[in-house]
Amino acid sequence: MTEHTATPTIDLTQGLSIDDHPVEPEGRIVFDVEGLNVFYGTHHAVRDVTLQIRQKQVTAFIGPSGCGKTTVLRCFNRMNDLVRSARIEGRIDYHGIDLYADDVDVTEVRRRIGMVFQKPNPFPKSIFDNVAYGAKIAGTSKRALHDVVERALQRAALWDEVKDRLGKSALGLSGGQQQRLCIARAIAIDPEVILMDEPCSALDPMSTARIEDLMAEIKTEYTIVIVTHNMQQAARASDMTAFFTAEADETGGNRSGILVEYAPTQTIFANPSDPRTESYVTGRFG
Repeated sequence: MTEHTATPTIDLTQGLSIDDHPVEPEGRIVFDVEGLNVFYGTHHAVRDVTLQIRQKQVTAFIGPSGCGKTTVLRCFNRMNDLVRSARIEGRIDYHGIDLYADDVDVTEVRRRIGMVFQKPNPFPKSIFDNVAYGAKIAGTSKRALHDVVERALQRAALWDEVKDRLGKSALGLSGGQQQRLCIARAIAIDPEVILMDEPCSALDPMSTARIEDLMAEIKTEYTIVIVTHNMQQAARASDMTAFFTAEADETGGNRSGILVEYAPTQTIFANPSDPRTESYVTGRFG
């Protein structure tokens, strides 16, 4: 099994590019995860996770706090590289490419695989400049930026609400609008995958519903992986669900995150195969 040691800096080598490999048809495997183990120093945070995530579906990661859901999510675009103590063993393939191979361009990985965080994090800039930020860095011409921004805001279901105040500070938006702005910012650089780490945890029910509706709309264009503690949200919004929990490691000491069950969402909530899954989704998890 290959071992990779994360470093606090991003490798910008221009070797193997994701663009060298064709995107597979809808329904094909996007991420193929085999034997994934994640360590933070001596702590074995995630143990032996194996799963496949398919194109143009919403996949939900559920489970109690501390079970490794977010750690696994962050592996998909190498965000854990930024954690000095992180070490990863196993393999994560993206369209057949080992994401942790030495000659993979990490900047390209993060362009293809965008991320929306738990707390909305707009920049202290205008609404326009927030959405245009990544496209500017990528070298999009000033003439083309307006079209990029408008298209991203439309796809994020925010254009009609902000089109008359694009020059205003993004910090003046409501929490739900800020989160959709962050989704628009991710969409603007034309990713294939959008990772969402509890994107609705700080939002009211109406804003949460807007984000869920948005996911349903844009999954025809994007592969979405979401971490959520909201069982109703996972049941409503996802096609596939992975249930994680934490169990004592082989020494009986520290608890490690493990994947208990991964199946179509309807199966997870209506007919799970593991009693631990049933206990969690019915609220009887101890």
